[in-house]
Amino acid sequence: MSHLVASVLAGAALAMTPAAPALAHTEPTGPLTHGAPPTDLRLTVTAPGANASGTHSVTLLCDPDGGTHPKAGQACAELARHGGQFTHRPADVFCTMNYAPVVADATGAWRGRPVHFHQQFPNDCDMHARTGSLFDF
Repeated sequence: MSHLVASVLAGAALAMTPAAPALAHTEPTGPLTHGAPPTDLRLTVTAPGANASGTHSVTLLCDPDGGTHPKAGQACAELARHGGQFTHRPADVFCTMNYAPVVADATGAWRGRPVHFHQQFPNDCDMHARTGSLFDF
């Protein structure tokens, strides 16, 4: 029984460990270009592996909010609140330890600055906890 308790505690500690920031480049990668759309992103979620549910993509436009993202206003507000960063420290969210990896990608421009984001998460719960509504489609 003590082995089970130790395993559960170790798993809980691992679940609360933040993802390694070196896995993703989330900062805008260039100078603000005049005449460029404020924010125009292509967001993609891919579930690789044998149980893959495929690839889903949307567009996200901000200022004004739009595109094919179902929660464009909320996603734009979160992106602005985090200064263009795609991931953030989750607050009071606990995810199961199941391993069903998902990959989140974003390409385009945030406030006119070129952006490329690519990160694999252990499951969709962890992805949503760390990215909010950005990849919630």
